[in-house]
Amino acid sequence: MLPNVIAGIIWLGISAYAIFGGADFGGGIWDLFAGGPEKGRRPRALIERAIGPVWEANHVWLIFVLVYLWTAFPEPFVSIATTLWIPLTLAALGIIFRGSGFAFRKWADTVGRQRWYGAWFAGASALTPFFLGTVVGGVASARVPLGNAEGDVFGSWLNPTSLLGGVMAVVACAYLAAVLLTREAVLDQETDLAEYFRLRGLIAGAAAGVVAIAGIFVLRWDAPSLYEGLLSTRGIVLIIGSAAGGVASLWLLWNRRFLAARPTAALATVAVLWGWGAAQYPWVLEDAASIEDFAASDPVLTAMIIAFAAAAVLVVPSLVWLFRLTQTRSLVEGDIRADSTEALMIKNQTPREKA
Repeated sequence: MLPNVIAGIIWLGISAYAIFGGADFGGGIWDLFAGGPEKGRRPRALIERAIGPVWEANHVWLIFVLVYLWTAFPEPFVSIATTLWIPLTLAALGIIFRGSGFAFRKWADTVGRQRWYGAWFAGASALTPFFLGTVVGGVASARVPLGNAEGDVFGSWLNPTSLLGGVMAVVACAYLAAVLLTREAVLDQETDLAEYFRLRGLIAGAAAGVVAIAGIFVLRWDAPSLYEGLLSTRGIVLIIGSAAGGVASLWLLWNRRFLAARPTAALATVAVLWGWGAAQYPWVLEDAASIEDFAASDPVLTAMIIAFAAAAVLVVPSLVWLFRLTQTRSLVEGDIRADSTEALMIKNQTPREKA
């Protein structure tokens, strides 16, 4: 019983990271395709305003998932970490480059440096979810055997299912971000930007549908166990729910009902993840490590549940408050102090840079 409760808690964390972290990554993906400095100035400004207050908070969910997975299922965690160390390392580097690029671009004192750091941010925003998706594909397609570095360090993530997972992750992030940014543009009374991201959301949503349909054939050929699990009663209900959420969000986006499109887009993403979980249950590693047999002791799991409850009481209200402040536009930039870094940088800019 306790191992299943912990597995459910971990899946809640994965779902939260997929929604909030996914939208965060997606903002960077649209930054990548925004165009040159002048053409992309306003879309990039909206993206920065939208993710600026919350972008670091999103990685709370990733840290939570890693810590709980390591503590509750140590042997499967070691197997995943040592077999899939290459994409995990690349994803970690992507998070670092993305964060540093986002921060440094704001304070860059020349246009050239702004472009350089912007490329860090935007490029890493696309590559990081791709590598995380390949990790999911490697685990889901049973390419991670139990044991320390027992799996193929290349074949475990360079395979059709992993590549499908990587592409699907990138497209889903782009779609989530576009849906969220349409509403942000409306709140800022920038209707042209709302249309700008509406069009991109429709394109990304259609692309996600195409990838999902193609994925059916990929999984049938490359990951038959996962494919059969998705066709089980639990799996098929969740997959139908994901498809319904995707179609509904596209319809709402088409009809410019931007606020209502948000939860349906989130449902489409989360239902896919829970479909994977349902298809793989009761295994942490397919046919190698079950949830019940490879969980930590009951006292450890009990302590983890208590810690989760305490964290929920402390963290969730804080995050709700933070998101409320951003959605009500209660967080605004203050005046620039004369002795601040920003003031000194503006003072030292050349006339060309100021222009």
